[in-house]
Amino acid sequence: MNPTAPHEPVPVMTVEEVNAFLDEAYPQLNEGLRAYRATEVRPGGCTVRLDATERHLRPGNTVSGPTLFTLADIGGYVCALSHIGREALAVTTNLNINFMRKAEAGAIEGTCRILKLGRSLMVFDVAITAGANNALIAHATGTYSLPPRRN
Repeated sequence: MNPTAPHEPVPVMTVEEVNAFLDEAYPQLNEGLRAYRATEVRPGGCTVRLDATERHLRPGNTVSGPTLFTLADIGGYVCALSHIGREALAVTTNLNINFMRKAEAGAIEGTCRILKLGRSLMVFDVAITAGANNALIAHATGTYSLPPRRN
């Protein structure tokens, strides 16, 4: 281990706690159908999942861009929450996404990494994969503004 290398941020919430908080603070995300959820929280990252149904499709049986964008954004939010705690006012300040291939209805995963966790900003990226071969569907990078920490 390199002693000068920065260490991974440590989660302060479990995946169950994050999902419960999402239900409480952001109930309109799933509106009766738990399509988006966190599936893993780990030091320096998380995994989120979308179970895409017909309501997420655009013509051509393709999961819509806004739906995948939402998955990337939820990934950033889950990374922030799981590493700083119950802070509903962590907000997206930037999110860029590159779409690489078509995604069909079904399970779609976002594997998120915290690139930098500071006092007021968190920078992250998300690899969105789907299908039997876990093909890379999209890649996103983003920044979250974090509320001031309370003592």
